[in-house]
Amino acid sequence: MARIGSKPITFSDSVTVSVSDTNVVTVNGPKGELTEQLPPEMVITINDGEVVVDRPTDQKRHRSLHGMSRSLILNMVTGVTEGYKKKLTIKGVGYRATLSGEALELALGFSHPIFFLPPEEVDISVDSGRGKDDTITVEGIDKQLVGQVAAKIRDLRPPEPYKGKGVRYVDEHVPLKAGKTAAR
Repeated sequence: MARIGSKPITFSDSVTVSVSDTNVVTVNGPKGELTEQLPPEMVITINDGEVVVDRPTDQKRHRSLHGMSRSLILNMVTGVTEGYKKKLTIKGVGYRATLSGEALELALGFSHPIFFLPPEEVDISVDSGRGKDDTITVEGIDKQLVGQVAAKIRDLRPPEPYKGKGVRYVDEHVPLKAGKTAAR
């Protein structure tokens, strides 16, 4: 029996959930609207403030889709009510981030600045460290999109293992290697 998939998803009155015949789930809430196409085998029922996902058989494919389908719906409900947020920090001398219009301008030690234009569904803000590290905040209602945008920003200059310079998540630990030792 599935542990995650069998749990019902509860949602508040400010959220509306609808399911079409082809298992297209639409969730409306105070922060926006999300739509997701779920596997057509899953049986999704909505009963007064609860969404329940059931599987048709005990086949391995259906068992694996059961928990995934429930998690996707839960992520949509959480996104339209609370939203998602990822924070990145920039470490390094001369490394900085600023917003210029809609684009994020990054100085990451290259000979040129990097301009990153985020999708419309995602909001980016920069908190200048005033002599310390800048913090970039990526916010949105789609969990997958917020994580993907944060990963793309991090990939522009991942932290290097000797001094730790680069872009990293705020809670990320980067183990530093020992450098060269001088010969005596």
